[in-house]
Amino acid sequence: MRKVLGIDVGGTGIKGNLVDIDTGQLLGERLKIKTPSKSTPTNVLGVMNELIEHFEWKGKPIGVGFPAIIKNGKTMSASNIDNSWLGFSARKFLEKGTDCSLNLVNDADAAGLAEMHFGEGKGVKGTVILITLGTGIGSGVFKDGVLIPNVELGHLKWKDKVLEKYMSNKVREINNLSWKTWGKELNKGLAHIDFLFSPDLIVVGGGISKKFERFSDYINGTKCKIVAAKMKNDAGIIGAAMSYTLLQSTSKE
Repeated sequence: MRKVLGIDVGGTGIKGNLVDIDTGQLLGERLKIKTPSKSTPTNVLGVMNELIEHFEWKGKPIGVGFPAIIKNGKTMSASNIDNSWLGFSARKFLEKGTDCSLNLVNDADAAGLAEMHFGEGKGVKGTVILITLGTGIGSGVFKDGVLIPNVELGHLKWKDKVLEKYMSNKVREINNLSWKTWGKELNKGLAHIDFLFSPDLIVVGGGISKKFERFSDYINGTKCKIVAAKMKNDAGIIGAAMSYTLLQSTSKE
């Protein structure tokens, strides 16, 4: 069994668990810690070290999913995270600060890896898009099973802002939107993505995927099939752990 600690950094919570990366199985109970209100590199590192201590994983391999564009180990955007991450040598900083061998990957790309290997995307040819609906909107795009990294569909221009400002789960909660009202707005956004990219499958992920049946009846504006993520909200942890072996060579500075 090959075990890696997967850590999923989000705008509201940072969660982790040990993962059997050959089967995608979680090993034990995950731990979630609230993201610091000032989510600077130093503060996020502190939470990561809490997770490492909890799982007794010092000096062992870690995969980290992060809400940013990741290029050559640097965080090139800062979506729902402190702006001090912009252009920051995050992988080098986190690896040194945790004393662990570490891979860093976009959080939605990580979730997509899990779904493509063990979930709804397994064996699907053509274009598959995973949309994660949480604090913001993330996306993982795959062509014939191969990841096209850092595609930020949540930042597509929409009305006077971007998609995630209208369709994220956070927007639904803040505005106390009914499932019908929010589902219809989400339907418009997914139809726009379908028109632009002509995917063969769209997978809806993030914590909201557990409640897919509450809004799925309003998702009817796409030509392609739309399903809830099989790995639900654990996809980010599983895919982050998997990225340690699948993507590590492409993420170093």
